Amino acid sequence: MPLSKAFMLNFLGNSPKWYKTAIITFLIINPIVFFAISPFVAGWLLVAEFIFTLAMALKCYPLQPGGLLAIQAIAIGMTTPGMVLHEMEANMEVILLLIFMVAGIYFMKELLLYVFTKLITKLRSKVVLSVAFCAAGAILSAFLDALTVIAVIISVVIGFYSVYHKVSSGKGYHHDHDHTHDRDFHEQHRQDLQQFRGFLRNLLMHAGVGTALGGVMTKVGEPQNLIIAEKANWEFIEFAIRMSPVTIPVFFCGLATCMLVEKMGWFSYGVQLPKNVYNVLADYAKDQDQNRTQRETAKLIIQGIIALWLVIGLAFHFAAVGLIGLSVIVLATAFNGVTEEHALGKAFEEALPFTALLGVFFAVVAVIIDQGLFTPVINWVLTYEGTTQMVMFYMANGLLSMVSDNVFVGTVYIEQISTALKNGQITRDQFDMLAVAINTGTNLPSVATPNGQAAFLFLLTSALAPLIRLSYGRMVFMALPYTIVLSIVGFLMIQSGFLDDMTAYYYDAGLIHHHSASEVSDSSSGGH
Repeated sequence: MPLSKAFMLNFLGNSPKWYKTAIITFLIINPIVFFAISPFVAGWLLVAEFIFTLAMALKCYPLQPGGLLAIQAIAIGMTTPGMVLHEMEANMEVILLLIFMVAGIYFMKELLLYVFTKLITKLRSKVVLSVAFCAAGAILSAFLDALTVIAVIISVVIGFYSVYHKVSSGKGYHHDHDHTHDRDFHEQHRQDLQQFRGFLRNLLMHAGVGTALGGVMTKVGEPQNLIIAEKANWEFIEFAIRMSPVTIPVFFCGLATCMLVEKMGWFSYGVQLPKNVYNVLADYAKDQDQNRTQRETAKLIIQGIIALWLVIGLAFHFAAVGLIGLSVIVLATAFNGVTEEHALGKAFEEALPFTALLGVFFAVVAVIIDQGLFTPVINWVLTYEGTTQMVMFYMANGLLSMVSDNVFVGTVYIEQISTALKNGQITRDQFDMLAVAINTGTNLPSVATPNGQAAFLFLLTSALAPLIRLSYGRMVFMALPYTIVLSIVGFLMIQSGFLDDMTAYYYDAGLIHHHSASEVSDSSSGGH
């Protein structure tokens, strides 16, 4: 084999040849466009290329190709290592959340599997079960955060999948088994497996959208919410109250959409749980209940207490989200007998690749800021006034979040309006209303694409997605009814003046208060 061919085979591993060629082409074109045409055009080209790597996540994990693009961007001067580090420092809460909270959930999987197995085996109506998953995703996201919740759901669904796969491969519940390979899987169960995958895709998408419905409501719901809240100096309760004129109507319309698509079987929803699969899961639940030892019962009790601490700790913001996640790891391992280093290491396998990918994200954010990619849009939107200005911010944030990512759109926009406030272009009350429009704009229409929502991207790049055949295109298609409903309801709540009226009522009732212009964080991208 020629050495050149060996290099090409090693480059991005098992990715298709056309994909490797595309990435190499990007790397050749970018410096030419940057130096010969325009840094601004090169910046938008980089954003488009990065989105391409996200869209092709099942061909190759986006960290490697996206990382190469980010390294090149720094090398040719589109941004600096200092700016990337600054973005990461400003978003340290989000990074700690991913490292510690997602790992913490790993040590609570017995409790989660117990609770959700009861749900699936007791709720026989698919419509009721779907609404339960959607509502559970929303409620949990409001008090935890969308990434944590989707990690919970992924853990639960992998549990269901592995139990059925193990039994249908002729093994017992307690046998070792690799559920990622179908070589031992019995042929007569193939049809049930295909249908079960469809059923799990349905539940995952309902729960995923649920994380968006609940995630938009509170300070801890989504990564950019933390950044917006820090910038605006809003605590947990004030954030929730200010968002409620938009988020409450959207929540109920989202649940109604869930019921409708399940009932009608639209957009590949309405897939029923096969009877054979139900029997396996019901037998598994019964076996677990009958053979549960005292030590296993003690584990469930401890995990239940830790779950309570988790909700209370986050609701009252006793510490940064990531630090509460670290406390979950310590408590869950200390009281459940996990003391070996290698047993701890497994918990970080799911979160750390995505944390590294988020680091690349922040490099792209640094390019967006340094090259002023969003500045023309922001300046144009600021030419409008009153409700129209809020509507334009909502729409601009929504569209940009669909094609890029809601975390860095929210981060860049909140920074731009805080700069406008400091420069006297807007008042503090305008800033507060625009912050609501930015938060709802980045959280609601962004369900359109996996790259739009951090939780969706986490799901797409997880080990579960290939198991249940959940691709980028399929996620976009299944999210479409939700995208339409959530975007329109959010738009109407802002455009109709309902947000203005309710905010005025909250001021009069003393539920929220007017802030001064000086009560704005000085950090360049939110956070401390």
